[in-house]
This record gives sequence, C-alpha cells and structure tokens, in this order.
Amino acid sequence: MHAGNLKHLVDIQHQVTTQDALGQVVGAWATLCSVWADIRLPSGLEQLRGDAFVSRTRASIRIRHRSDITAGMRVLIGLAVYDIEAVLSDTARREFVDLACKAVQ
Repeated sequence: MHAGNLKHLVDIQHQVTTQDALGQVVGAWATLCSVWADIRLPSGLEQLRGDAFVSRTRASIRIRHRSDITAGMRVLIGLAVYDIEAVLSDTARREFVDLACKAVQ
C-alpha cells in the first residue's frame, strides 16, 4: 500500500461505559486510534419519507491493516461521523483493511 493514497487523518472510536456526575452508568465514545486513510464515497441516496427528504451516504475507508477494529465502532472524518457496518480485511497479504461505513445523520 502506497502512503500517498492515505491522504486523510481519521479517528476511529469505540463505545465505552463511564459514570456521570450522579454516578449513573452512561455510554460514551472514546478514540481508539488516529490513522491515515483513503476515503471513497461510492454512493449516496436521497428519498422522500414522511414529507421529509432523507439522505444516506455510504463510504469505503481503507486503512493500513489492524486487527482491533470491529463493526459497531465509528469513524470521525473532521465533523462527519460514519458508523462502521463491516470490516473487510485483506487476509492474503494483511496489507490493508476496508471499512464499509454509513454516514450518521
């Protein structure tokens, strides 16, 4: 994998549980790592639902190979948030991982 293709610095987050000021257990997002990525936005869809337009954006995010990333985590690209739906690993060469994501509205 050529480093020149990895042009975007993204944060990968996972969900953790913490306690708030009252001692209640709450879920929060914590940054697992910051990595360089190649981002592709292969599709977008806009449709009318219940008198309102709803848009969906999908992204394919390629990063260097890591084994600690799973579906259910999320990726931050600037202010945009993407949920990771699937982790597609290059099992033959263990060179990269493709993250199939959808934008969070």
